[in-house]
Amino acid sequence: MITIKNKAELAIMRECGDIMKSVLKYAESVIRPGMTTLELNDLITDCIKSYGATTPCLGYSGYPAETCISVDDMVVHGIPSNEVIREGQIVSIDLVIGYKGFMTDAARTFMVGKVSEEKEKLVKVTEECFFKAVENLMEGTPIGNIGYAVQTHAESNGFSSVRALTGHGIGKNMHEDPSVPNYGRKGTGVRLRKGMTFCIEPMINAGSYDVKFMGDGWGVKTKDGKPSAHYENTVALTEDGLEILTL
Repeated sequence: MITIKNKAELAIMRECGDIMKSVLKYAESVIRPGMTTLELNDLITDCIKSYGATTPCLGYSGYPAETCISVDDMVVHGIPSNEVIREGQIVSIDLVIGYKGFMTDAARTFMVGKVSEEKEKLVKVTEECFFKAVENLMEGTPIGNIGYAVQTHAESNGFSSVRALTGHGIGKNMHEDPSVPNYGRKGTGVRLRKGMTFCIEPMINAGSYDVKFMGDGWGVKTKDGKPSAHYENTVALTEDGLEILTL
């Protein structure tokens, strides 16, 4: 069931989104070659807590960390560990932040030092896919238009859009209805309504869209070993139109 948020609830989610913006800026400022993904996780966790916010990922269906940090061919849900971040890698940081009973979810892929032209283009196009997806979204827009926009832009640049994972609604719970696929046909799916809050999150692969699920029960990698990038924001459809809460 899709939950519709009232003005008071949207105001709280807006506050939570403001915290997310600050935390993502902090994450970008501290990531560096030579640190481990666990060290990065711990720095980000301390930053989130400094705002009086919580980390809902920890313990979610048994997930063992506060953040998801995915390197190169890890599409999503990389568990922070002693893996060392190296020059030339791309690192996706996916965060869920809780505040006053509501949540926001966002992801960014950061380039560590000098990266290959392919990786640089992949990160750029993945971000562009998000902005293509939010163009002209309004009440009554079929949700399939979002996936169509992501898929079309990714494929026009020689990349592919992951199909095994989707965006989602969000609010009091991390994952709510509706699902928001990153591929599809225009004019299909549920129609957007004012008060809806959801996450649009292009996951774009340099090669095939096929993925493989890791033995830890969480990590998802590209099947062909090529790099993947992730860009996500929580958005709300309000009386004034579409609002990006985490940007």
